[in-house]
Order: sequence, then C-alpha cells, then structure tokens
Amino acid sequence: MLDRVRTSLHEAITTSFGDRVAVLRVPKDLARRVNLVLGEPICSAEELERRRKARARLEELKKNPQAAASKATEPKVQAPVVLYFERDRNARLFERMKDVLDAKSIKYTLIDVADDAGAKDFVMREAKVKEDELPVVFVASTAVGGYNELVDWDVSGKLAKALAGEI
Repeated sequence: MLDRVRTSLHEAITTSFGDRVAVLRVPKDLARRVNLVLGEPICSAEELERRRKARARLEELKKNPQAAASKATEPKVQAPVVLYFERDRNARLFERMKDVLDAKSIKYTLIDVADDAGAKDFVMREAKVKEDELPVVFVASTAVGGYNELVDWDVSGKLAKALAGEI
C-alpha cells in the first residue's frame, strides 16, 4: 500500500502536466525539492526495486563477507600476448611496441622468428604482413598487427576486450 502511494506521488510531482499553471507548478517544484533534500523517499517503482535488490545484496554480504572478499580478489586472466620479431629488423618499432605493452602492464612473450622459416611464414600469413613489416603482435590467435595497429586497438578499447577474451 505504501509503495503504491510513494510511486503515485512520484508520478504526480514529476509529470509535466499542469506546469503551465503557476498554482500547480510552484507546489510541485517545492515538493520535488523537499523530496530531493530528504533523500528521495518518493520515487518510481523501478527505483524502489533497485533499492530493495541493493539492500538484499548488502544483507547477503554482511552474512558472508568472505565470499565478497574472494570475488573481489579473484585474479583476472589475460589472454596470451605474443610479440613476433626478427632479430635486428625494425628495432625501433619493436622497442616502441614493447613500451606500449609495458605501459599497459600487459604480460607478453617475445618470439624471434629469424631462424624459424615456418614460424615467420605463419606470422606473415596470419597477420597479412610482409617480411619487412615485422614485428607483429598477436592476442591469443588474433593478429593485431604492427605498431600502428596496436595503438589503434589500444585507443579504441579493442585491445582490452581482446585481453579479456571477448574478441
């Protein structure tokens, strides 16, 4: 019963009906301000439901605080990141790519493909690059590409999604 009164009053003070008439607009405005100052006890049904769920979750956490702590401390698993490079080729780009990954605290593996023709062919085929475009980054089995592509993925948020395994 009280919920129905609260939601009905909320609809009455938030509707734009009658706002052209000062006799209705002024009391509604005053009621909205008082409601806001008191912490919005008069609210919509959706807000009431959200508050009840939050209260139930709080009670659950009070009863079992260790479950909440274990959920909060679960380590996030990162998709494997591999940086394929060829010994002395494009050393400056290689260092810049390592700097980007280090700045984001991304764990990665370095693989030199200079002496491994099969690995080099695989990397060039999957990343669709030429031999002189190495180094190349892979996240899991997805080829990111060279330095410019890595920065693009980082800026667009695609890198974070790939690291989380969403791509």
